[in-house]
Parts: sequence; C-alpha cells; structure tokens
Amino acid sequence: MNSATQKMIKVTLFKSPIGALKAHRACVRGLGLRRMQQTVEVIDTPENRGMVNTVKHLVRLA
Repeated sequence: MNSATQKMIKVTLFKSPIGALKAHRACVRGLGLRRMQQTVEVIDTPENRGMVNTVKHLVRLA
C-alpha cells in the first residue's frame, strides 16, 4: 500500500506539552508536532492511534 491509499488522520496540538510527562512529550514529537496549533497528517496505524490516545488531553483529531 502506498500513502495515497492508506487512511490518514489529522492531529492538531492544542495544548502545550510543557509540564507534561516526558513520555507524553515524546509521543507529541513522535507524531511530528512541534508547535501549538500545528496540524499533521499521520497514517492511521495502531501505533499512531496509541500515541494519540496517550496524549488525548493535548491533541485534537480533525
């Protein structure tokens, strides 16, 4: 499967990870989020879904 046929999810960082647990900051960076209000598209895999669920208090799905 190439990226054109894979399901994607949009993730937006809406709350700062400053003061969050180190593992949560790592999940935010692993999703490719660097700054507030930034939106990225990631492939909808169980790994990415797990990272989103870990930091669900910091991000929003679009």
